[in-house]
Amino acid sequence: MDNRYKALINNLQRRQIDAIVQRLAPEYGIHPALAVTLIRAESNFDPKAISDKNAQGLMQLIPETAARFQAKKPFDPEQNIRGGVSYLRWLLAYFQGNVDLTMAVYNASEGAVDRFRGVPPFPGTRGYLRRIREVFHLPTRPFDQRITAPSPMLRAVLAKPCT
Repeated sequence: MDNRYKALINNLQRRQIDAIVQRLAPEYGIHPALAVTLIRAESNFDPKAISDKNAQGLMQLIPETAARFQAKKPFDPEQNIRGGVSYLRWLLAYFQGNVDLTMAVYNASEGAVDRFRGVPPFPGTRGYLRRIREVFHLPTRPFDQRITAPSPMLRAVLAKPCT
């Protein structure tokens, strides 16, 4: 993971973003490499990125998620990263540390993962997971079970293989 991670942080702007991640991610129990890998996959380090679904900033927070996790200025790198890692912390607790399910929700939505009872079969989501795994390939992460109750369908999902 280290060499691939270091290869992502290859210019001044990315080093500045990484410095914010290195400072904030541990506060939320998030591995910095997971957050940086997600930033690359979501916005390619563009703090002004906007998706066709109105996801905004480095971690591509949709307005509802930005509000839910107190990112009032989604184009401000620090607020966006703080909101994104806060959401990741919640997702990891909801899926009891399962990185694939956490990333699938981040990409496709909580509703899609619930509806498909696991990683949705969308080519975009499958490709997204491959891009995350290129750099961050730990299947599980520690999580804080006090954040939220686990997903009610987690047992059924974990009985199916994540691809």
